[in-house]
Amino acid sequence: MGYELSDRLVVGIASSALFDLTESDAYFREHGEKAYRRHQDERIDDPLRPGVAFPFIKRLLSLNDLAADADDGLVEVIVVSRNDPNTGLRVMRSIEHHGLPMTRAVFTQGRSPHPYIGALGMSLFLSGNREDVIAASREGFPAGHVLPSAATYDETDRSVVVAFDFDGVLADDGSERVFREEGIEKYRAYEASRKAEPLEPGPLQPLLRDLNRIQRIEEQRRLESPEYEPRLRIALVTARGAPAHERAIRSLQSWDVYVNEAFFLGGVEKVRVLEVLRPLIFFDDQTTHLDEAVESIAGVHIPYGVANADDVPAGQ
Repeated sequence: MGYELSDRLVVGIASSALFDLTESDAYFREHGEKAYRRHQDERIDDPLRPGVAFPFIKRLLSLNDLAADADDGLVEVIVVSRNDPNTGLRVMRSIEHHGLPMTRAVFTQGRSPHPYIGALGMSLFLSGNREDVIAASREGFPAGHVLPSAATYDETDRSVVVAFDFDGVLADDGSERVFREEGIEKYRAYEASRKAEPLEPGPLQPLLRDLNRIQRIEEQRRLESPEYEPRLRIALVTARGAPAHERAIRSLQSWDVYVNEAFFLGGVEKVRVLEVLRPLIFFDDQTTHLDEAVESIAGVHIPYGVANADDVPAGQ
């Protein structure tokens, strides 16, 4: 029987999100593919520096210590890279150097890797390559563009704080369309009249579901050992305010998922909360909410729905 992925949280990550490839990418653009291969081979034992998503991935993988069987982890992270297998060797050696328990990889030699997201049951694909993320989103896959960030995190902190926007991320863009087409007042009336009507799930709702599964295991651990302090916490950080907040809560309830904290900011800049919350990663469908935040946290743009109509066709 093969290795089963269906009962795990599976994340696909491009080397451009996991490591800092600034130098490698510049060399490739200047010298071409053949010289790039030689360059990488000559530096195969020179570890790549951690990239923007590295702290999130490292701490997410640390939750595998909750598994009843050490060989049967809760989280699986798979490298999904445009490198060919030869140049990918430096990536895998760097993963080993940094002590990340990652053993599986897909190398596509320049082809977009997004078709393998569904094949491998991923509830999240992270990449620093915007075109790959847009292509994945167009196919309905849960993909996020990891933005450049100056954020640093305390390596002694074991907490895993994940933050989500709501519309266009956890939920579909139905309400966002009303807001953009009819304005704020009609949007508020629309949401109030439908407060008990759940929205359709958005691209990252399955990721929240998988994170909740790990949280339930942590809660059981806490019940068995009262001194245990759960590490995984999930926050909702949304521009919704009253009365639109209730529909968001009712939608989460109807999907049988939950968050630990919720910030209904009603237009207040999200960065004010994010600088205090300090999530390892924050998912939002609008870059305007991420541009300032990436100075202090790792931000991921979800190019989904009407807010990204220039990139992703309507209805995708």
